Amino acid sequence: MQALVLVGGKGTRLRPLTETVPKPVLRLVDRPFIAYMIEWLAGHGVEEVLLACGFLPDALREVLGDGEPGGPRLRYLTEPEPRGTAGAIKFAEAELEDRFLALNGDTLTDLDLTALVHAHEAHDARATLALHPVEDPSAYGLVRTGPEGEVLEFLEKPESGAPDPGAGNEINAGAYVLERSLLEMVPPDRAVSIERDVFPRLVGQGLYGLRLEGYWMDIGTPDRYLQASWDILEGRVETRVAVGPDGVRVDPGADLGGARVEGPVFADDGARAETGARIGPGAVLGRDCRVSAGAEIRRSVLLDGCDVGADATVEDSILGPGAAVEAGAKVRGAVEGEAARVPPSE
Repeated sequence: MQALVLVGGKGTRLRPLTETVPKPVLRLVDRPFIAYMIEWLAGHGVEEVLLACGFLPDALREVLGDGEPGGPRLRYLTEPEPRGTAGAIKFAEAELEDRFLALNGDTLTDLDLTALVHAHEAHDARATLALHPVEDPSAYGLVRTGPEGEVLEFLEKPESGAPDPGAGNEINAGAYVLERSLLEMVPPDRAVSIERDVFPRLVGQGLYGLRLEGYWMDIGTPDRYLQASWDILEGRVETRVAVGPDGVRVDPGADLGGARVEGPVFADDGARAETGARIGPGAVLGRDCRVSAGAEIRRSVLLDGCDVGADATVEDSILGPGAAVEAGAKVRGAVEGEAARVPPSE
């Protein structure tokens, strides 16, 4: 089967991390974020992945290439300008099979795509949406379905604390099985949203939804990026990342020495922590990171090549590649960009 993944956004909510790196290749624990999605798709029989690119497409291709041996083939389609979700799919129309998966490239998930395809086939649908239940639906639009899974209506974000009891709690999870023929509804060379402009017009005309349980997270904000990191390390989402029984994974070549380590923790190749440093709980050290004596890293991600000085503290933060926290500095709730320098406060 074939999948089209929409990865054309600029990742503005994750700036400054995404100013020079497209979000799909932003490192999440031990690999580029998009690699989790490709692994997920491969597990459901996808043999070819088309990446609908926009922002920094060459950087995406440089990191991912043509795909891993034995995995799905990767191909790249670059929009000349942003065209929205339906516009991006329309742009890829000539490369698409008669039936294909379309997915937003912002989510970390392990939802059952095979079940979604089977439901689509059983209903002879034109489009089938993956639906996912959420505890607090106030941040999302909702999808209401009938007894056979037919989509009845799309509901705007309910007011917090006052949800409609009849609206349910199922949201559009950004994964679809589509028939290529429905692209006849999408005008070419224009910005069109499949969620706002296409799906509402399909209600009653072959549009279905299927509730899928499992893990689902939009990692588009710093808080969600950090939460996704901990969820991976704690095994809440099915991936090939594995940690030891103590919640600590230290790759060959990493050396946490005499540091005090409390899981979940991941340390990549070349990471170093001196005696007297404290690592964790909730810490990711990228390649060649350095943590000096007396420094503390808690609930934070340090991307490749970061340097944390003696007696510094990094908490609830993300440090971009090559960032340096000077001795004695305190970093809390921050997102620091590539090669940032953080001095101690006066």
